[in-house]
Amino acid sequence: MGGDTVQDLNIGLIGYGFAGATFHAPLIGAVPGLVLAHVASSRPDLVRAAHPRAQVHADPQALIAAPELDVVVIATPNDSHHPLARDALLAGKHVVVDKPFTLTVAEAEDLAQLARRQGRLLSVFHNRRWDNDFLTVRQQVESGVLGEINTFISTLDRYRPAVRVRWREDGAVPGSGTLFDLGPHLIDQALLLFGRPLSVLADVGLQRHGASAPDYFHLVLAYGGGLRVILHGGSLVRQPGARFAVHGRLGSFVKHGFDPQEDALRAGLAPGQAGWGLDAEPAYGELVLDREGAAVASRVPTLAGAHHAFYRGLREAIVNGAPPPVTAEEGVDVMRVIEAAQRSAAEGRLIPFPSDRSTD
Repeated sequence: MGGDTVQDLNIGLIGYGFAGATFHAPLIGAVPGLVLAHVASSRPDLVRAAHPRAQVHADPQALIAAPELDVVVIATPNDSHHPLARDALLAGKHVVVDKPFTLTVAEAEDLAQLARRQGRLLSVFHNRRWDNDFLTVRQQVESGVLGEINTFISTLDRYRPAVRVRWREDGAVPGSGTLFDLGPHLIDQALLLFGRPLSVLADVGLQRHGASAPDYFHLVLAYGGGLRVILHGGSLVRQPGARFAVHGRLGSFVKHGFDPQEDALRAGLAPGQAGWGLDAEPAYGELVLDREGAAVASRVPTLAGAHHAFYRGLREAIVNGAPPPVTAEEGVDVMRVIEAAQRSAAEGRLIPFPSDRSTD
């Protein structure tokens, strides 16, 4: 391990586009004991202006080869995740891959197996486990206040009627479209709460004029006991409904609005500043419980969001042997749901989900 193996981990970031500049770099900088030492980017002037102490590379391979690096973070277009992560693991680095993990289950399994053989930590950047709304929803579900959950609805709608010229919306680019962009967030949150489903039923399509990559998805994950998890994302929704709606035998919890951390990071703010990840009272969720046939409603304060907890957990896992913030196997399962959703939409049928990880 390069650098000060007791205190500091040297981080190399490949990619300084939206994900690298807005999320990874500032979140790494917010965690004591992590040093953003190298950045590979085609925009070196932007990197140097924001991170003058980091060494900048035009070639990702030059970054991967840097002997003092402990961790390589990959925040590049989706079709480059697998080859770059593979090279970094073979170079003996710990690796973080931005979502989506890979393009296919086979690629994800290949990386997970390689990380085990190399004895390196491999994690997927599912930062929205630490959204303030999801943390609050998780608290309500796990507290048992709602009783046995029967329906979980997670919706991430946007209003973006114009198709932008970028790889994320270009149907000719592998891994483009909202199923790969927004889907991993919702899928990972659902699997964290409820585990692996029994089956996946999906509708994935194009709704905007001029769209060539999917901009709409609707997934239904089936579980035992009648539980249904509905994950939905659209691009032509001017007035979004609830972000989460959770219904159980004893009551319901409904949360509107969106976690504020992305907007704060876009504005140049950083974790640790006053009010980070907090909601104003009007955005609190509503808990409605049944009391002898009557509905009793109350407002639930939103827990503080903490995207930087991913990198804090990463450091603890590498330095102190704590569990990783997101395991490679969890990343593989997200890809399994995406692949099942693609098959379901293409074939117009329900797809059974693998019952175990025997192929991992």
